[in-house]
Amino acid sequence: MSNGQRIAVVGAGSWGTALVKLLSTTQERVGWWVRKPTTIEHITKYGHNPDYISAAQFDVERLSMDSDIHKVVRDADVLVLAVPSAFLKGALDQLDNAELAGKTVFSAVKGIVPETNQIVGEYLFQHCGVAETDFGVICGPCHAEEVAMERLSYLTIACLLNDRAQAMGEALNGRFMKTTLSDDIYGTEYAAILKNVVAVCAGISVGLGYGDNFRAVLVSRAIQEIARFVKAVHPIDRDINEPAYLGDLLVTAYSTFSRNREFGTMVGKGYSVKAAQMEMNMVAEGYYAVKCVHEINQKLKADMPITEATYRMLYERMAPGMEMRLLSDRLA
Repeated sequence: MSNGQRIAVVGAGSWGTALVKLLSTTQERVGWWVRKPTTIEHITKYGHNPDYISAAQFDVERLSMDSDIHKVVRDADVLVLAVPSAFLKGALDQLDNAELAGKTVFSAVKGIVPETNQIVGEYLFQHCGVAETDFGVICGPCHAEEVAMERLSYLTIACLLNDRAQAMGEALNGRFMKTTLSDDIYGTEYAAILKNVVAVCAGISVGLGYGDNFRAVLVSRAIQEIARFVKAVHPIDRDINEPAYLGDLLVTAYSTFSRNREFGTMVGKGYSVKAAQMEMNMVAEGYYAVKCVHEINQKLKADMPITEATYRMLYERMAPGMEMRLLSDRLA
């Protein structure tokens, strides 16, 4: 990052690993909170994360890894949160608000904090003392696996202060990564959450044997649904067809790299939710997100047939075949 600010990534899952790979190509030193000491030992010795996207190779001389979150946070000016939303509160609860004071915090989480039904920004504002102007969002369209393979990718960096968004964009820009900037810290977060819900639904349709024609209609109706929801929750002037909204939806709903789509496909094929989660051994954010969005929308009353159908299939155990037939009539 410009002006000598030190960046640290909190989390060593797929996305955290991909972001560290990107940052370590432009920064002299990158802090990294890795929960398991054994993972740190492996990365130090072999130069890759044994648990996630092991194809991503690191120059370990540029990494400052530690399993002590307090040390990683203390030594950084800018934090990038990349912990799955279901475990984010547990990670942040280890920190006092004073430890985050004065730091810029970017969320790359793409999920809702389930304990409070809040997007990460709102949780940080209300529970961690982080100011709106000290917060930013890193969102897609981008898959961790393609970053590991160094395929050309794009990220959107959202922050109320343009200079901070620009500095993070420069830190992530590289030979195979390009960034665009936004000031929509609420819409980009909610859109990143909702596209995971849609991807689960798209995956269920795959598992049930629906074709590309159906998914094209599903996704085109989904962007309208996302537009209605983000307008209800944070009404500002935004172009829903920008990559942070439509682009992220497309890649998550269609790509075979999408864990949410994979999770949905397994449910569509007849797996129980629990069996699908155990088989994947990765977190499908859409599973947690759909319950939170459903509950938030009880007050907003936005028209969200795709979200509601997905909620019923995952949480009310409605038969996917029947629910998808009913949804297909709503999408016409």
